[in-house]
Amino acid sequence: MKQFIATSSTLALLVSAVFLVNSNAMAVEVKLTDYLAYIDVEHDGDRVRVERIQDVGHMLDDGFAKTSRKCPPFCIQPMKVAPGVTTVGEAEIFRFMERELASGSGLIVDARTPAWYKKGTIPGSINIPFTEFVAGVDAPETIKVLETLGAVRRDEAGWLSRSIEKLLARLGLFGADQKTDKWDFTNARKVVFWCNGPWCGQSPRAIKGLLEYGFPPEKIAYYRGGMQMWKVLGLTVVVPDSEEAVALK
Repeated sequence: MKQFIATSSTLALLVSAVFLVNSNAMAVEVKLTDYLAYIDVEHDGDRVRVERIQDVGHMLDDGFAKTSRKCPPFCIQPMKVAPGVTTVGEAEIFRFMERELASGSGLIVDARTPAWYKKGTIPGSINIPFTEFVAGVDAPETIKVLETLGAVRRDEAGWLSRSIEKLLARLGLFGADQKTDKWDFTNARKVVFWCNGPWCGQSPRAIKGLLEYGFPPEKIAYYRGGMQMWKVLGLTVVVPDSEEAVALK
């Protein structure tokens, strides 16, 4: 009988916990998706909740409410930034946060200049300005960036080694297409790049620079909506060096 009572009590607690979770989820009227109310991510050592502003009457009143900017330089970017690179939306970002970002197998890169980054960034992002991706493969800043992304420097491959690897790459064997003479990208992380929005060329330039160094395109994603769409949807923005990371109202 005691065992039955204990089991019943445990079941009751579980039911209560599930009911509480569901009640909290139902209390969120403006969810991320139809099945996801919010996501908690790590940002600069803190836990930040990615959610949407609950005020359904909220409207933007900053620079991201603008419809027009001079082009060039602020020209509308194509949906496909480069062959092999996947363009993603917010729902894919949420999934990336839950999986690759949480496991450490992926990074979200804010490719804007530091001045933009300091105004606010997407939770979980690290700031690597696009200029560091186009400095040249031997530039110190580029080397640091590639190592941050998980690439490994390798000794200059000999002629025979290069020939064999090119043959294997054409055959799609042994990950040879993940290597260059200078870098091994076999264990590099998956990376999502973003900047200010469809009119911003900073993350596309970073992506194209990275591809020139041999980084595998299938490990790169482009969030074309960037900060413009992130804010339009009322999503959490972190202001670096501020005391609190909250959804900007």
